[in-house]
Amino acid sequence: MMAYYQDKTVTRKAGSWGLIHTIFGQGVGKTTAAIGLAVRAAGAGLSVHFIQFMKSGDSAEIETLHRIPNIHYFCPGKHPWILERGPDPVHHEHALKALNRAVSAESEGAQVLICDEILNTLLFGVLPIDKITDLISMCRNRVELIMTGSTAPTAIIELSDYVTELVQVKHPYYQGLEARRGIEY
Repeated sequence: MMAYYQDKTVTRKAGSWGLIHTIFGQGVGKTTAAIGLAVRAAGAGLSVHFIQFMKSGDSAEIETLHRIPNIHYFCPGKHPWILERGPDPVHHEHALKALNRAVSAESEGAQVLICDEILNTLLFGVLPIDKITDLISMCRNRVELIMTGSTAPTAIIELSDYVTELVQVKHPYYQGLEARRGIEY
């Protein structure tokens, strides 16, 4: 089958699995996009493992994820904000627990692995980049890996098959409106 993208003809390979997705940017919608992909994959009968890094697991969508067959949700627990002084040991422990769960997902039968906010572990220095590139290598050609976060280093972009950058143009937070449950979280 042929597809046209940016004025180039591309031949599609049927049944290619284990591709790497990177969704990043300052704009809203990274987690929302990952959740949409999780729901689509679960609806197709795929086993989805959705792991949240650097979040507390209390967003409104979590209860719904628990109710969807084929979605296995994991968050290591409460995650305090990283202050200007930098990460504390609890931040490193949280990221390591989430990473260990992500690494074990393949042996648990994951076909789709979503690592929400894993890229922010790099931004805040709580995981080294080689842990992320090792995860990419482990998933390549076996488990569809989706990673989200505010920024994506060039090395991660180069290893990814899908790269989407979300750009925030306007947000009411910057006019003083606080985050609203069910909309922003």
